Amino acid sequence: MPLLSNLASFLRRLLRRQQTERELDEEVRSHLELLIDEKMKEGMKPAEARRAAQLELGGVEQVKEEVRAVRAGAWLDTLIQDIRFGLRMLRKNPGFTTVAVLTLALGIGANTAIFSVVNAVLLRPLPFRDSGQLMMIWHTPPQKSFPGIPRFVVSPANYLDWRSQNDVFKNMAAVGFAPINVTGTGEPESVLSTKVSADFFSVLQVRPEMGRAFLADDDQPGHGNVVILTNAFWRSHFDADRNVLGKSIRLDDQPYIIIGVMPAEFSFPLQAKLAIPLAWTDKERTVRGNHNLLVIARLKPGVDQQQAQAEMDTISSRLAQQYPADDAGWGAAVVPFHDFVGGSVRAALLLLLGAVVFVLLIACTNVANLTLAKALGRRKEIAIRTVVGASRSRIMRQVLSESVLLSLVGGTLGLLLAQFLVSSIAAFLAPQLPMSVTIGLDGWVLAFTLTISVLTGIGAGLAPSWHLAKANLNASLKQASGKSDSDLSGARSAFVVAEVALSFLLLIGAGLTIRTLYLLRSVNPGFNPHNVLTVPLAVSQTKYASSEQQRAFFDSVLEGVRTIPGVDAAGAVDALPFQGGSTQPVIAEGQPVVPMADQPEVAVRVITPGYLHAMSIPLLQGRGLGEADKVGSPPAILVSEAFANRFWPHDNPIGKHVTLTFSNVSSREVVGIVGDVKINGLDVIQPIEMVYEAMDQNERIPAMVLSVHTSLSPVRLISAVADVVHHVDPEEPVVGAATMDTVLDQSLAKQQLSMTLLGAFAGLALLLAMVGVYGVEAYAVRQQVREIGIRMALGAQRHDIFQLVVGKGLKLTLLGIVIGLVVALEVTRFMISQLYGLSPTDLVTFAGVAILLISVALLACYVPARRATQIDPAEALRYE
Repeated sequence: MPLLSNLASFLRRLLRRQQTERELDEEVRSHLELLIDEKMKEGMKPAEARRAAQLELGGVEQVKEEVRAVRAGAWLDTLIQDIRFGLRMLRKNPGFTTVAVLTLALGIGANTAIFSVVNAVLLRPLPFRDSGQLMMIWHTPPQKSFPGIPRFVVSPANYLDWRSQNDVFKNMAAVGFAPINVTGTGEPESVLSTKVSADFFSVLQVRPEMGRAFLADDDQPGHGNVVILTNAFWRSHFDADRNVLGKSIRLDDQPYIIIGVMPAEFSFPLQAKLAIPLAWTDKERTVRGNHNLLVIARLKPGVDQQQAQAEMDTISSRLAQQYPADDAGWGAAVVPFHDFVGGSVRAALLLLLGAVVFVLLIACTNVANLTLAKALGRRKEIAIRTVVGASRSRIMRQVLSESVLLSLVGGTLGLLLAQFLVSSIAAFLAPQLPMSVTIGLDGWVLAFTLTISVLTGIGAGLAPSWHLAKANLNASLKQASGKSDSDLSGARSAFVVAEVALSFLLLIGAGLTIRTLYLLRSVNPGFNPHNVLTVPLAVSQTKYASSEQQRAFFDSVLEGVRTIPGVDAAGAVDALPFQGGSTQPVIAEGQPVVPMADQPEVAVRVITPGYLHAMSIPLLQGRGLGEADKVGSPPAILVSEAFANRFWPHDNPIGKHVTLTFSNVSSREVVGIVGDVKINGLDVIQPIEMVYEAMDQNERIPAMVLSVHTSLSPVRLISAVADVVHHVDPEEPVVGAATMDTVLDQSLAKQQLSMTLLGAFAGLALLLAMVGVYGVEAYAVRQQVREIGIRMALGAQRHDIFQLVVGKGLKLTLLGIVIGLVVALEVTRFMISQLYGLSPTDLVTFAGVAILLISVALLACYVPARRATQIDPAEALRYE
């Protein structure tokens, strides 16, 4: 009952506050009148009775305060009072409030933005039912054939064996990708399609918003001409027509029936626009050596990742014994599907999250410094409040309430800043994520922002409130308004040291990423990307069914492109550098013949004459591939310098023979050696062994990328190249044209993102540190006006005063740098995966950052030092 009574009393005070206060006032005054009546009955005169009653009662307002203190929910009254008083104090100091709120908004906004990205990509469950049960299954290749490559895509036959032989997965699906030409819905275009097994949707446990998913029948040869569209493709190509089901769409010149449209929140892997069944033929189902599939599986209830891994290890060992030529040395890795979505950017995002935490700490420290300065003028006020009965905790609570109010306002502004940052980061990250992720401000992000706002407010107000609460009352009551205090000076100096140390850490991180990007851009990729236009073309395998027709199409297009004014050279390749491509097992002449599973894998590219010239890839020895290298002529290939050094380090490679295991041609003669090209990224140090084969001697070439070198701006040639393509085939889509410089820049997108954000955060930290140093020095000059006057009166020169002020700021900065250096030597080792060509303790970066911080500190000290030199000794001696 007391609990219910207290609760009722609390609710009544909360909901009927004014009425409760009136009743309390009436009750206290009635009690006072009763006391007065009693005194008058004892023979006192009315005035004497009132005075005696008031003395006995202790004062109306004091009694009311005591009653409020013992009532249920007394803390609410105190909180409301603190908030009201805090708001008045903040309005009274608009300059301080503005600077503090903006500082906190920057720190909290940056943290909110990065957390929202980390939450969406790494923390939030995927938008699938029981997403924790979804796994990716990869091949683990033999390291002697694939050194440094831990995971590999899967072959059809191995996938089918995995699916039929396991007891740990509820279901398993295979996923492949291919560009596909779309015609009949407007302008011809080429889009990415995903080819999936029939149980793909049941593995993910998603259903189309309209229509149905694939059935087992759809996955059979001859029955695969059905398609499921993404919601975005349905809206853009069919105007969100609800009657689209059953309609026909032409894909690669074949009619496909639309059977489903996915929900708006769903996306296929790699942002594919539509899905069609794999529908393998019997021959395709037996392919074991050609790896080109992703495999997604769902665990059975009660089965965990470790059990699934043990089962797949057993199956892999069994397959290696049954098919030693193809599967010897190949294993399987079971990895959570969530890692597939965010694994490629995990390290970069965690690095940025750590960086913005430092920014928030610097912002918090800066506001604490400002609050300490503001506290100087309140020492006397706080002392008076303490004398009249305010406890130390009450004083601390008042100051903390003001700082929390500041941080809440800063957090609100930070949310607006975060909204802008999130959209920019999301646009940057989208191409690097295998599946689209909704990045935005949700409930978890709002809760995070509220939490860090409150914690930041407490952190910023803790030191000032503690200093005020423990201040010496006698000294504070005697203190003239605005007079300084050495304790506060020491605390503010400590804050500046902390700011400089944290800024040093952030600047080191930014410096290392900037140096990394600079070094990567200085790397020779093995080709010249400047003035090169790239245009991907994928022909319909129905319209161009034979290899002769496919070759004729590309030869005709290249012939026309070479006639365009300004074109210096033109060729084609099946995969540009940094954009994937085929790796195949090979047998080089003079090497032992081993089963395919043990054969070394090399990159294989199909090219046309003119490609090497267009990309400025040097021919080091022998000849290139020319017009004479056609079907019927002796099969010829080019190999890279790394290939020649690996297989024939002491022999002349020209005239040697190489067998491509997946090719029907028995062997091919090496006719030339070309320079090494970085095809997997500029940060890959080990050169990649490569084989170039002639398009006109290749069996099937459904997709190629034109490479056009020009003396003009490459972008100006796009329409002319499109005209040539459409002259050869009016229905051939021309989309995705880009300069090779753009392709190279896209390969550095992750490093560019890290550099941009870390640089921005480090710049913000540097600015805050500069403000902190300036504030302490300006404060110190005001504090020491009398001392400076005495020094000057005793003969100190202006340059001596200047050096004194600058020296103090420089000492604080150097101390902060030393502390930051010690911490950075430990922290930067976590960045090693993000660096290229330099050590985490790179001397140039560390020295450069130290010099930058010292320079900024000197700049921050200049104005206070200059002001100190202009002090009039006569005025200073009278200063109080």
